[in-house]
Amino acid sequence: MAHQPSLISLQWFSILLACISLFSWTIFAVSPDAPLTLDYYKSTCPTVFEIVRKEMECEVNSDPRNAALVLRLHFHDCFVQGCDGSVLLDDTISLQGEKKASANVNSLKGFEIIDRIKNKLESECPGTVSCADILTVAARDAVILVGGPYWDVPVGRKDSKTANYDLVRENIPTANEGLLSIIAKFLYQGLSVTDMVALAGAHTIGMARCENFRARIYGDFGATDSYLRNLKSICPAAISSSGENNVTAMDNVTPNLFDNSFYHTLLRGEGLLSSDQEMYSNVFGIETKKLVRKYADDPLAFFNQFSDSMVKLSNITNSDSIVNGEVRKICRFDNT
Repeated sequence: MAHQPSLISLQWFSILLACISLFSWTIFAVSPDAPLTLDYYKSTCPTVFEIVRKEMECEVNSDPRNAALVLRLHFHDCFVQGCDGSVLLDDTISLQGEKKASANVNSLKGFEIIDRIKNKLESECPGTVSCADILTVAARDAVILVGGPYWDVPVGRKDSKTANYDLVRENIPTANEGLLSIIAKFLYQGLSVTDMVALAGAHTIGMARCENFRARIYGDFGATDSYLRNLKSICPAAISSSGENNVTAMDNVTPNLFDNSFYHTLLRGEGLLSSDQEMYSNVFGIETKKLVRKYADDPLAFFNQFSDSMVKLSNITNSDSIVNGEVRKICRFDNT
């Protein structure tokens, strides 16, 4: 018989979530707000949104997967010391960047896309538009270009002069992480459980590497035989250097379309990542299970919440960059 949680354990879980939520609110309540506005570049670079959109159109038209690459870059940036472009920094003699951290080294791509947009903007408006803003606007446009919702992007972020390698490990959710731990990471950023489930919907256009779903498909994966055979052909049971970087879509129905199909995969027990399936299958996921069903049933509700949650994500600030940040000339290096 499957183990059922006791009433005491459920009560303790609820108390723990409440404490984490209060802790998160306390941290972010004292953080200064960034001076972000929709018309920040109105006089200094009025074509910024047009330029980013046109460049992203070219990138997504050339390869629809580029949309997911940019969106993931933005998420990983904002979860480590705020949306400050720190994820874009290369290692130097005096700075250890975030790119080689374990959660980033094999999963983050698309840096050259941001480089190309930056080059265009430097030609049009030298030294004006921050890399952090470019990444934030590009992520919004990426979603729209593959069928997703629109949301306003306030701008005026500054680029950090620092990165934080260690915070990547501490802050970025991982593929095999438990539900409670992932919820805690979102709450720490000032994001709710609702935000977490909605933002996870971005996986509808995402790709996953073999090493991140091997344990899942050789464990309790509830997929059809044909789908499971295909996944095992992509990701062999034996760990090998040649197979670790094999990838497949997290939404195997409409992988290049931003829709609510991802949530239907969870209802079927076919979430490719264990951390995704946990939102529906974990015995403690009472609220997350309701939200998965809601977004599976109502694509408009998903789109509306995803837009709202992306605004919240994009507004996570780095108080140091607000005061001491800069507009980098090249996104990979600070200006010193």
